[in-house]
Amino acid sequence: MPGLPVSPYWSTNPDISIYLDTSRERNSSDHRDNSAYICTICGADSRVQPIHCVSIASPAPPSYSSIAPKAPSSKHLAVPVLTVETPQRRFSNLPPPRPALQFDPKGTTHLRFRRSIYSPVSPPTDTKESTEWGHGSSIGLGIPDVPFRPDTSPVTSKQDEGGNGTDNLPHASNLAQRIEQKLWNYSASRNVVKRWLLEIISWSLSAACMAGIMIVLFVYKDKRIPKWPLGLTLNAYISVLSKVASASLLLPVSEAIGQLKWGWFRNSRKMWDFEIFDNASRGPWGSLQLLVRTKGKTLAALGAGITLFALALDPFFQQVVEYPDAWKLQPDTGSIPRATGYVPYLSGTEYLEGMESLEADQNMIGITHHSFYDNGTLPTTFGKGIRAEVPMACPSSNCTWPQYETLAVCSECTPVADMLEFKCVNQTLDWVQAPPVDPETEQIAVPSGVSCGWYLKADEPQLMTGYNVDIDTPFSRELLLMRALPLYDVFTREQLPGYPFQLNYTRNPLAHFVVASGETVENIQRNATPIAHECLLSWCVQTIASSYSEGGYSEVINSTLRNHTVGPSPWLAEKMFDDNGVFAGTLTSYIENITLTSENGTQYMVDNNTHSRTLFLFDDILPSSYTLANTTDINDALLRYKTYKVKAPVTRNLTFNPWIYNNISAHLDQLAISMTNLMRSSISDIEMVSGPAFDLESFVDVRWGWLALPLGLLGFTLFFLMATVAQSSIKNETLGVWKTSAIAMLLYGLSDEMQKKITSSNHSDATPRTKAKETKVRWAPVGGWTFSENTLSPNWRQSRNHALAVS
Repeated sequence: MPGLPVSPYWSTNPDISIYLDTSRERNSSDHRDNSAYICTICGADSRVQPIHCVSIASPAPPSYSSIAPKAPSSKHLAVPVLTVETPQRRFSNLPPPRPALQFDPKGTTHLRFRRSIYSPVSPPTDTKESTEWGHGSSIGLGIPDVPFRPDTSPVTSKQDEGGNGTDNLPHASNLAQRIEQKLWNYSASRNVVKRWLLEIISWSLSAACMAGIMIVLFVYKDKRIPKWPLGLTLNAYISVLSKVASASLLLPVSEAIGQLKWGWFRNSRKMWDFEIFDNASRGPWGSLQLLVRTKGKTLAALGAGITLFALALDPFFQQVVEYPDAWKLQPDTGSIPRATGYVPYLSGTEYLEGMESLEADQNMIGITHHSFYDNGTLPTTFGKGIRAEVPMACPSSNCTWPQYETLAVCSECTPVADMLEFKCVNQTLDWVQAPPVDPETEQIAVPSGVSCGWYLKADEPQLMTGYNVDIDTPFSRELLLMRALPLYDVFTREQLPGYPFQLNYTRNPLAHFVVASGETVENIQRNATPIAHECLLSWCVQTIASSYSEGGYSEVINSTLRNHTVGPSPWLAEKMFDDNGVFAGTLTSYIENITLTSENGTQYMVDNNTHSRTLFLFDDILPSSYTLANTTDINDALLRYKTYKVKAPVTRNLTFNPWIYNNISAHLDQLAISMTNLMRSSISDIEMVSGPAFDLESFVDVRWGWLALPLGLLGFTLFFLMATVAQSSIKNETLGVWKTSAIAMLLYGLSDEMQKKITSSNHSDATPRTKAKETKVRWAPVGGWTFSENTLSPNWRQSRNHALAVS
């Protein structure tokens, strides 16, 4: 065939005769040696798949230079071109080539060539060229005068008309092309670090993001919520870094699973596994399928498990931090008063007949009035506690004060029912509701009579609860429900003789009395043992710890100091007579000041006049009696009080009588607290105590345990990546590093016969996916995909020969 020029790249064995098979019929019975169809380099069968190899190639992804060799000219790239010698005549119209090259009838060796546009030995053609056989082709069997200009990489670019390779693509496309080319070069490198550089960088970025989260949490732990520019919050910071960490963590996992896919097919595997591995490198559903397929026994199963557990990364990161509320110290301080003394509020001095009148504090009168004739001054509910009854100041919602001392009024009660005895005695009826009045002196004439009930044990017994048993008298069957009896004479201040005091430990009492109550009419009538208490109110020094929180005030009394020195009576009593020598009364005066010295040496003082003014307030209710006359309805009972008035008796109908119940001790405690608060609210003898102020603020609380999953996945990902790198490095000579790249599938796709085997079926319900689940294939980096013969039907060879003959 001297008419056609001989290619400079013609085979080194020119004795092989090549001719075009003009017939489409192929002999189905081939008795020649099967080794003639097997490639000696890659072991591929030319009858089943295309032969792409002409020399031993590297198992790694082919480099751009290996795909298309550099040409000596910048305009025309020289590539291997197959030239066929024909007789010296030119054909004006070449007939279309036959489907394949075959042997001549003499039995010389057959060679079969198939065109693959992405094969390393068949570079891709210009996308503008037509591939129909009726037109010219850039590659073929030595057809001359057809220029061929392949790209030097699978990433094609437009060239100008002069062929100088100038890019006309937008800048973004050029950048993407450069990045793709750079990644390709790294993947094709023989350096292990370069081949996996992107995955290493991605894992390092994930680790850096997690470290950034942990560092910030460590800095702000147990501190206030940070306020960053542009309103950036700590949650947003964690969310952004956790998203980046999660995405960066999944990239090496995905690439490693993709790489393990090729190693999986080094042995004969079901074709369906390829799709499972491919889906596993893309998301959780495929990873779940891979776990089920491999039963968790392969290295790829670890990557699938990491992908599934990575779904919980964001919730775990969000659970790491919470913002509980706590009280934080403020720069301002709170203040609360304490009393160092007590001076009643007086608007000037009142004089009576030239003598100074001891006028009582009107505010103190109001407090005692509520406690004598009602339930007292009860605390007012405010916020989450009670309202403060002292003029405190708190600049925030929470203030606490260190222990401080203040002058106060203390109360104490003790049961003394055993100091009462039941008997019937004929004595004066000083307790009756309406005693007779002497018409001459207009003073009360105390009657006498027999009364049965409970008497206080003393030299002169006093009826505490009971009833009059006289008949045909104005006081017949009158009931004494309750009686409050001072343990001293209200005129001379002398102690009640013969009574054994239970609380006689103070020298300066404000009130010292016994109160007894039968509670109900029925108890009085059946002579039931009454309720009886001995009570004492006195000046004292209290050590208090106060606090104020969210509108509620509370205080705790930690200790109490009283003057336990008894000694001689500090009272001076002088009887007064008128001009006619008639007794006009008793002038009493308290002749000493009250001084209390605390353990730290601080003195608290109340002068004698103040003590007298305060003490005289209790003379209204001590003594007093609560009686029923001519009725048994307790609602008609009257309180007889202010017995120091000797002319007309004073009575009151009470809506509530606090003295007849068993909670008398709590009632007097509340009275003492109210009196103390009034003293601390005075305008004089007051000192302010400073205390720290707190405000409720949210702070950062870190729960490190929730980082176990992110850090665990980070460690498992590193182990998984390193194991995959090690496995790929060991098998690099036979496996290559393709990862999730689709180029390998494009370069080494299934042959036509293999495709027909997958897509064709005699059953109506069979599909390519069904066939893929049954068919086993094997991957060879040099030879590509091959069927495993044991997975084909018994007539696989006959079917294949028939398909070859038809083609």
